[in-house]
Amino acid sequence: METVRTPDERFEGLPGYPFAPNYVEIDDTMGGRLRVHHLDEGPAGGPVVLLLHGEPSWSYLYRHMIPILVDAGCRVVAPDLVGFGRSDKPTDPTVFTYERHVSWLTSHVSGELGLDDVALVAQDWGGLLGLRLVAADPERFSRVVVANTGLPDGNRPMTEAFLAWQRFAAETEVFPVGRIVAGGCTTELSPEVVAAYDAPFHVEEAKAGARVFPSLVPTSPSDPSASENTLARASLERFDRPFLTAFSDADPTSAGGERWFQKHVPGAQGRLHPTIVGGGHFLQEDRGPELAAVVVDFLGGSV
Repeated sequence: METVRTPDERFEGLPGYPFAPNYVEIDDTMGGRLRVHHLDEGPAGGPVVLLLHGEPSWSYLYRHMIPILVDAGCRVVAPDLVGFGRSDKPTDPTVFTYERHVSWLTSHVSGELGLDDVALVAQDWGGLLGLRLVAADPERFSRVVVANTGLPDGNRPMTEAFLAWQRFAAETEVFPVGRIVAGGCTTELSPEVVAAYDAPFHVEEAKAGARVFPSLVPTSPSDPSASENTLARASLERFDRPFLTAFSDADPTSAGGERWFQKHVPGAQGRLHPTIVGGGHFLQEDRGPELAAVVVDFLGGSV
């Protein structure tokens, strides 16, 4: 598998991101190895909070939330998915499949890091992947917070906003990652922050994963991984540990996606689910402290 690795100097001096890098190697499922990155902040013995980013962001997205969670005594682990952030980036789009991403993430957080008793916080593809891990190994997860995400299996219509995004990613000649993130926010990002989202992609070949990710979302029952997601949904319908939706009010891509979780996941029923007011798709960027406060309250049992 051909990969590129973003030079370290691309990550120097990024605003609001003073965190030390951590690396492990995982099986690439094709006979080789991949170096993957994660942040690991806070007390080693604290309750584990796993923060999973989506497309086309990276762990930088959680920089507003990490200090708040650490101050609450949590051990915060925020991986960069393969193809994103400081993790290795395969250059062949065809190696990126939904199932391979599930395998890579499982090898990273469950295998190499051995995380257990995990509180998951997942947005966008962080949910599409993280919820697969919950469904496959529910005993490993103590609590779940999902924000602006879902687990599509092709049996329900996607929003027009998502379908437009999928077409754009497939057809555009230029894939401006930083501007894409900025476009999914309700707040105006500074040029320095936009550049930080561009930082992992030092060459065009590094964007292979970011470009292909939208096409991997199952939009019909015949799509690859649709059946696996149907099985995962069935597993979540038996998940009775605390489960919270914290969707924002200004994200047309995921609008209404919280209702399936609230209705079908036992751990979500009978619970007051907050709406993050003023947040766009990337609500961690727009309303990070507010979302972090929700997570802290949820860990404490008050939500």
